[in-house]
Amino acid sequence: MRSMVKTAGFAIAAGFLSVAHAEFSVGFGRMDITPPLGTELSGYSERRVSDGVLDPLDAIAIAFSDGTNKAVVISCDIINLRAYFDLYRKGVAAETGLDPQAVFIACTHTHTGPMVGASTYGQRFDNFDRASIYEKSLTGRLASAVKLALADLSPAKLSYARGEAKGISFIRRYRMKDGTCKTNPGVGNPDIVAPMSKPDEQVQLMRVDRPGKDSVAIVNFQCHPDTIGGCKISADWPRVVRETVERVLDGVKCVLINGAQGDSNHICTDPTRIVPGKKSKRAHIHMGRVIAGSVIGLWDVCRPVEAGKVNFGIVSAKVKTNRGKPEELPEAKRIMDLVRAGRHSEVPGVGMQRTTNAANARRIEYLANGPDYFEFPLSAVTIGGTLAFVGFPGEPFTGYGISMKGKSPFAMTIPACIVNGNFGYLPVDEAFKETGYETQGSLFCEGLEKTITEEHLRQLNRLIER
Repeated sequence: MRSMVKTAGFAIAAGFLSVAHAEFSVGFGRMDITPPLGTELSGYSERRVSDGVLDPLDAIAIAFSDGTNKAVVISCDIINLRAYFDLYRKGVAAETGLDPQAVFIACTHTHTGPMVGASTYGQRFDNFDRASIYEKSLTGRLASAVKLALADLSPAKLSYARGEAKGISFIRRYRMKDGTCKTNPGVGNPDIVAPMSKPDEQVQLMRVDRPGKDSVAIVNFQCHPDTIGGCKISADWPRVVRETVERVLDGVKCVLINGAQGDSNHICTDPTRIVPGKKSKRAHIHMGRVIAGSVIGLWDVCRPVEAGKVNFGIVSAKVKTNRGKPEELPEAKRIMDLVRAGRHSEVPGVGMQRTTNAANARRIEYLANGPDYFEFPLSAVTIGGTLAFVGFPGEPFTGYGISMKGKSPFAMTIPACIVNGNFGYLPVDEAFKETGYETQGSLFCEGLEKTITEEHLRQLNRLIER
């Protein structure tokens, strides 16, 4: 039960709003964005080139209109759009007539999808001169998905519910007996003490009903889509969620927004637990079905809520970077030379520690000449006091999602990873005191969580009061 939150013109209580907006409408658009074979995939240390397609990749656009303002939320089956985010966002706006700040582009982060603009973290490209044909084509494909959604705008009613998807996501950072923190230490590792935190197993569903048109299921869950591996293109478990929901629920279209997933994946380190798919290539199917099962079970028990004014915005947060010491640079350059030469096996360490050492070296080399701070774009799209999409320009740890959902003034807040930018891993402040792959490779330092969370909440409170 939500406590009463008074705002300009309406109030939220127990999931219900007291003011309706007669012209509220929603549209759905979907466009195939599968790259050609030979496109490089990412998400691991070694180079991978796609040699087949297990399932196609999609860009799904959800358009919102209150009769005056319009905004669009896009979910792409891509690991990230890194340095080209700004160009895509502005290109979509130019082709569709939307305000550039009303374009919210999120990535599901599938590890069997392409990385776009892979060479950079914080910096942005201002043209497509160095882009591949596929990368250049994405502006048109994303814009096409948005155009379809805008053309599909129809009067809509909202309702929502929350459930759980248990036993499919696990915190991948563990406290070890020697006091260190290790990422993915291995199934059955006797040196494991306990995971560093708990996974967020919550499933959020915003149900959109449109008389005479397909309904839309907006689904929010959080976990790395990294179950398949290899060189075949796939959208991983997010596609299974969408297809299962659409197959079981007649007349329903589905979009999946991946949330705060930076420190979670599908690997259960306890060898005594029976986890379907743990030792097979079916983990994505199992995960997708469990999430979809929760959505299907929630569909008929959603609470109706009134919509309201469509608002949007992008604010900038100044965040301090974690630059290395000058004396660390020579060794970092040596390690990165090995990585660039394809000699990853010669990087110091074994297994995941080797990957961690390479990530640490990449951070030190990347930030050798600064900057001391990055300007973070924090994006949001909101509907009345009912629904807020909150975008993180990177891979936020689970704690970010839990915090935003708990502190937001909106009835339902949907955190989304890799939105309108990608600065890599975004650990919570407590994690920066620990070792581990994500923190040692992160461009940032303690204070990041406080800065981002406070700025996002300030923005949400401004948007709900407009």
